[in-house]
Amino acid sequence: MNDTSTTESIPKSKPQSGRPPHQILERLFQLYPKMFGARFLPLKLGVFQELMALHPGEFTKDELKAALGVHARSTRYLESVASGAQRHDLNAVPVEDVAPEHVHHAIMEVFRRRQARSKEDLRPWLRSRLVKAIEASGLAREDYMARVSTQDPAALSALDDAFGELAQQAAKREALKRAFEASGKSLDDFAEMYGMELAEVRRTLGEAAKPA
Repeated sequence: MNDTSTTESIPKSKPQSGRPPHQILERLFQLYPKMFGARFLPLKLGVFQELMALHPGEFTKDELKAALGVHARSTRYLESVASGAQRHDLNAVPVEDVAPEHVHHAIMEVFRRRQARSKEDLRPWLRSRLVKAIEASGLAREDYMARVSTQDPAALSALDDAFGELAQQAAKREALKRAFEASGKSLDDFAEMYGMELAEVRRTLGEAAKPA
């Protein structure tokens, strides 16, 4: 899978020539250690053009395109996109959110790579990450599916599971909210009555748990 979240703005070029990608990445690390060092962060859109403009003569288009492609397809970079972290400029300053579809595709690719190396069933991890991504997007199911626009059976199955869990969570919140409102009890007493932690009750009830 190509990481379109970073490479989508990189122009097509002829087959690579000149220095190999790892040499270009080493130079990028020297120039921007916060972005190409030990920690990877999602890059802002248009970073290819910005690097070419900032360092005329330093890189050829083919060299830089190839290096950024290697960087964007690395598991460490995809994990940073999958985490939901914001895009950052070359000085590691957050500048914008990653599009929901880019987060989704990164999550799916990280899952495939991890699952290929593991004997453990990682679908629960996948469902949990997709639930967080969907919640962070703020999109309804129909809108989210339109943005993701996937026909991959594994991705569709994982999304069904994630939306199912979100529906269960919403039903639980609504049922608990109604029980709390009907009980006439304080949050402390309500939590004790249901054998729940007070913090869990607050998280589940949300606005209903806030003092009047």
